[in-house]
Amino acid sequence: MFEQIDRKKATLDTLRPLPKYTLKSLREKLLIEWTYNTNAIEGNTLTMNETKVVLEGVTIGGKTMREHLEVINHRDAIAYVEEIVQKGDPLTEWQVKNLHRLVLKGIVDEYAGVYRDQQVFIAGAKHIPPEPYLIKEKMEQLIKWHNNEAQMLHPVERGAMLHAMFVGTHPFIDGNGRTSRLLLNLELMKSGFPAVVIKMENRLAYYEALDKSRTTKDYRDFIQLIAKEVENSLDLYLSAVS
Repeated sequence: MFEQIDRKKATLDTLRPLPKYTLKSLREKLLIEWTYNTNAIEGNTLTMNETKVVLEGVTIGGKTMREHLEVINHRDAIAYVEEIVQKGDPLTEWQVKNLHRLVLKGIVDEYAGVYRDQQVFIAGAKHIPPEPYLIKEKMEQLIKWHNNEAQMLHPVERGAMLHAMFVGTHPFIDGNGRTSRLLLNLELMKSGFPAVVIKMENRLAYYEALDKSRTTKDYRDFIQLIAKEVENSLDLYLSAVS
């Protein structure tokens, strides 16, 4: 499944370091598209252009404060992901909670970075998340899995499974989707891959593959979906420098 991805990644690696301003413009493009799409999937009504303007510090009339904060918070969370990648730190619960704290900052402060204390259900999904008293143990198991046997997996497979398993646990009251996509890209970026964008127009296929992975423990469709997005991001980078 990953042969073509690995070939494209190897080609990109031979072209590093990428030109300074090309890299800067690619990062800005992905920042806007990642922020717009991840928020749109969760119901944010800001358009791509409005998201860009909010990132530049402008307030959009007729939009809620929450929608503005979701954009600003996500930008800050991406910066934190980049910081972790730069340091090369292993994944910890503390990092996950910090990421989530940034996602919900100023939106639901009492639950930002705090595991949920209530049972929740995922709209439209067959999977039912575990009860609150199980979350701490489930998260410890997830981090242990990630830092041990998961290291034998291809980075794309590891990132996709981390995303799916995290969402299956659904450890927070709100913001699980955004946090899971940040974790996916954290994993990819640690291995030298560009960030991927799960696009709003692919939301149905994304949700269906994600729900299948949680209810059947068959991650193949979801891994394939993520692999396609990884290849798209590699193609974008290669087109910019070749």
